Amino acid sequence: MSRSWRQHAGLGLSLLLLSCKPGGQAETDPPPLDPAVVEQGGRVYSAYCASCHGTRGEGAPEWQEPDTQGELPPPPHNDDGHTWRHADGMLYRIVRDGWRDPFNRSQRLTMPPFRDSLSPEQTRAVIMYLKTWWRPEQRRFQQAESRKEPFPREGIGE
Repeated sequence: MSRSWRQHAGLGLSLLLLSCKPGGQAETDPPPLDPAVVEQGGRVYSAYCASCHGTRGEGAPEWQEPDTQGELPPPPHNDDGHTWRHADGMLYRIVRDGWRDPFNRSQRLTMPPFRDSLSPEQTRAVIMYLKTWWRPEQRRFQQAESRKEPFPREGIGE
């Protein structure tokens, strides 16, 4: 081994250690998901979301093609979809307030609002459950987006 290789290896290790939190977790790694919250979110998903978005988050068949009404079918929430590209705050509002895809030809909400069915805690839990289907790099991207637009404070500490 050459001396310069060792110096480079040492520098790389030093940079890696500097980028880690105490305990060795890299700064960019998303935090572990709380199993109790994920379990609650799974129950909410099964009861309110799976009938449209699929039991494993796979979305409706041909979800990228408009249906006969000119509306896009429910997308997947797993790693094949685009849900992971949205911040927690946006996902929360979509679940709470409903959603009309801007590409749809109709003006109706294609996803109903759940504000009268789900508590703020249940809404956050179902979003946390969706994260279990995403790859680590998708969770890192979504975490960065969520720093800019986190969950609203609504229902916290009530």
